[in-house]
Amino acid sequence: MVSFLLRRLMQSGIVMLAVAMLAFLMFRFVGDPVAQLVGQETTLAERAQLREQLGLNDAVPVQFARFVGQVVQGNFGLSYQMGQPVGSLLTERLPATLELSFMALLFAALVGVPMGVYTGLHPDRWLSRLFLVISLAGISLPTFFIGIMFILVFGVELGWLPTFGRGETVQLGWWTTGLLSVSGWKSILMPAVTLGLFQLTFIMRLIRSEMLEVMRADFIKFARARGLSERSINFGHALKNTLVPVITIAGLQLGSIIAFGIITESVFQWPGIGLLFLQAISTADIPIMSTYLLLVALIFVVINLIVDLLYYVVDPRLRTDSVARGA
Repeated sequence: MVSFLLRRLMQSGIVMLAVAMLAFLMFRFVGDPVAQLVGQETTLAERAQLREQLGLNDAVPVQFARFVGQVVQGNFGLSYQMGQPVGSLLTERLPATLELSFMALLFAALVGVPMGVYTGLHPDRWLSRLFLVISLAGISLPTFFIGIMFILVFGVELGWLPTFGRGETVQLGWWTTGLLSVSGWKSILMPAVTLGLFQLTFIMRLIRSEMLEVMRADFIKFARARGLSERSINFGHALKNTLVPVITIAGLQLGSIIAFGIITESVFQWPGIGLLFLQAISTADIPIMSTYLLLVALIFVVINLIVDLLYYVVDPRLRTDSVARGA
């Protein structure tokens, strides 16, 4: 177990270093940050002095080494446009993104898992076919279109839910949450459903295919021959054996929800790190863009590490292989 964890940690460190290099090199060509910081009346000498202060005249390896050193120390630099530390900007907006992402995944799991189990156990019923049609629509329709339709129907026409913002929030230390207020719950419903709809259909189809395969396995036939109830077979044997791929996919889907929730945050003007990243692109705010990419990579690395550990716990074959290699 320890060697497995150390090996994964070493691989994660290499991945983070590669992402840091990619972020540093990619955003050097987005635009000139000096042009965003100064006005038209600024002289060439003042521009040159500002470039020197920012370290933009140094060699690329020197700039990259300084960038990595600052990141390791938790210093992500100052926003070129806002003049504030990037770390504080992300800390201020991260709770909104994480809250939206977890609510979207919770919605996808609570709805997608029962739908997948039902369609896997009863593939020929009309309700199963209806679920498949809904899942096809969820996969095919763009996220921004679904969000706009929700806003039009539930926000504009019916007036049930707010169309933008996070609603009233409550401060819990450095964390802000909207789940402790009625307006916060109303505000998060449409963005969470919009963001979680694609994940719902993905989880439903995955569980359906796994259930169809497991129900044809020999151990299910033996369980029926032993006289076990259908409930025990379906949920105690069949569903349990679909957990390994579901855990893997669900973990990766959480990472993708956090990383690719930019469109949803933009449509609903949700004050998260995705919206901050879009604003940074329009102003060539390189520190924010680089830090956002590193943060997303770190989230994926941590989630993958947790998924690998869960995979190791759930699947006894991995433990057997590790013992065999150690012997």
